[in-house]
Amino acid sequence: MPAGPRELLIDEAHAGERLDKLLAAQFPDLSRARIQALIESGAVLCDGVVVDVRGRKARPGERYVVRVPEPEAAAPAPQAIPLAVVYEDDEVIVIDKPAGLTVHPAPGHASGTLVNALLAHCDASLSGIGGVKRPGIVHRLDKDTTGLLVVAKTDRAHQSLAAQFAAHGADGRLERGYRAIVWGVPERSRGTVEAPIGRSRHNRTRMAVVPEAAGRWAATRFEVLETFAADDTTPGAKPIASELALTLETGRTHQVRVHMAHIGHPLLGDAAYGAGFKASARHLGAEAQAALAALGRQALHAALLGFEHPVTGKPMRFESPLPADMRALQEALRGRAPAMARRDKRR
Repeated sequence: MPAGPRELLIDEAHAGERLDKLLAAQFPDLSRARIQALIESGAVLCDGVVVDVRGRKARPGERYVVRVPEPEAAAPAPQAIPLAVVYEDDEVIVIDKPAGLTVHPAPGHASGTLVNALLAHCDASLSGIGGVKRPGIVHRLDKDTTGLLVVAKTDRAHQSLAAQFAAHGADGRLERGYRAIVWGVPERSRGTVEAPIGRSRHNRTRMAVVPEAAGRWAATRFEVLETFAADDTTPGAKPIASELALTLETGRTHQVRVHMAHIGHPLLGDAAYGAGFKASARHLGAEAQAALAALGRQALHAALLGFEHPVTGKPMRFESPLPADMRALQEALRGRAPAMARRDKRR
């Protein structure tokens, strides 16, 4: 399959056809699954605009461009990368992922990933359902998000875990909890953000809240655990930041980051979704400014992971404390008395 752009001008004969099916028919060397993956990655454009809905209906006169990337190595190689293993048996392995570790190989990250490390640690005994690039992977965390992640070591474990993640906890088997430090404080101490998420039309590497027809439904529950006063605040002024506990009802790409930015409370350190709040750092104390600079990433941690063991059926539940960099930021923000009593239940 040669790399490079493929172009297609829609005529009346193909009007109204589903886009992924149409492109696969027009370019026989690209399977429908491959076309769908290219759409998901932002590699398909309509009249110069990124397409983010694979079921889109084609219209006469539209010009589509499919950008096929250069081929990569067939399979990742095992690499002796240290892993923080929380739990492991013959079926699953639970990892506490550090910041900076990409989950699976992708353009720009062909090696040094969690998959490379797992192939070395597990001696290639990972589920093959995810394909050669994603063996055993049933969910993922952003490169700079820390915390708990489960990987399947057998195909039967992969099938069970994939079903649990697909249900997003609706059947009571899966539980995922995050901790985040955000700018400002939500108006309510508890609430749910419900807004569809799709690929940004302005930057294909980012996600955004989009119209319902252009995205996938997403819901994030939050609870305010603690608020932090600004260093230069005046009496009665609003706190400058807060720590939240978050629970996902869906699992969309960058969901927490997009939803928090959408309600006006992006994560501290989030260069992609919180750039507009960069100047807010000057209202922090010197220690907090230094801790934020040292963090160098979004302040987001996957602190809780619960699932049903894919073979025994036993409920499994794991918790991970805040990593050192987020803990340092938290303590620096507490340099002055917190604006609200702490209510961390460590659920």
